[in-house]
Amino acid sequence: MNLKDMTYGIVGLGIMGGSLAKSIRANVLSMGGATGKILACNRSRASLEAALSDGVIDQGFASDQVRDMIKQCDLLFVCLYPSDTLGFLRDNKEFFKSGSIVTDISGVKGIFEKSLPSLLRGDVDFIIGHPMAGGEKEGYANSSDKFFINHNYILCPQEFNKKENLDLMRGLVTAMGFTRITETSCGVHDNKIGFTSQLCHVIASALVQSAADDGITAFGGGSFEDLTRIAMINAPLWTELFTLNKEKLCAHIENFEAEISKIKSLIQNEDAAGLTEYLSAVRDRRLRMGSIRQKS
Repeated sequence: MNLKDMTYGIVGLGIMGGSLAKSIRANVLSMGGATGKILACNRSRASLEAALSDGVIDQGFASDQVRDMIKQCDLLFVCLYPSDTLGFLRDNKEFFKSGSIVTDISGVKGIFEKSLPSLLRGDVDFIIGHPMAGGEKEGYANSSDKFFINHNYILCPQEFNKKENLDLMRGLVTAMGFTRITETSCGVHDNKIGFTSQLCHVIASALVQSAADDGITAFGGGSFEDLTRIAMINAPLWTELFTLNKEKLCAHIENFEAEISKIKSLIQNEDAAGLTEYLSAVRDRRLRMGSIRQKS
């Protein structure tokens, strides 16, 4: 299959689904001679109408028309919550186009690894994926084709994935602006995302709730704002992500609690030398982390 001549489908035209559609339109279907198209299904008709008006999608489908849509799609992005994605695969198993690629954008992967073998047809290839990008605000209106530029896309290849389909997926996300493709197992994904994403949302949420009063932000100089940007959270989604990854996430929380206790003890004991040593070690480690990321 040629990227510029494929029919793409988006299930869920929110901030991520909208951004995927906009990026494919701008970076893939804008190529000379392209004959491909983008179809989208969404509960809200307003989002579909906006995407049609913007020229982002070629046709919109209501939720009860999704089976008519997926029969046509060469590559389908399911942009739903993790459990809803599994339900979608189960309920529509017989309607996917033969030979098509289906992929997800979910922030947890272990549930897919366990469930996919019983949910898939042999002639449909499900590629487990996670675009590491997005914004704080929800909905199609806040989507952008620029979200993915210079970001990381995670793939969790499975034994049943066809090499040519994985290659096609790598080519697509590269064309969309992702500059790093990380390939790993579902378990490693959930452990590392539990730290770099989920734990950060936990900390930001707890920091906001620990404030003595709402007016305290009048004394902010930027640090609070930087640390709590991600606390403007989609509560139902992040509740599901936290609970589905509870073992790995709780282990990270316990490690964080231990470090907070160390800092608290050093401050309480007025151990200036110990605190200086601790903070110097933190600075050095953060610098190493940044260096490792730049090399990866």
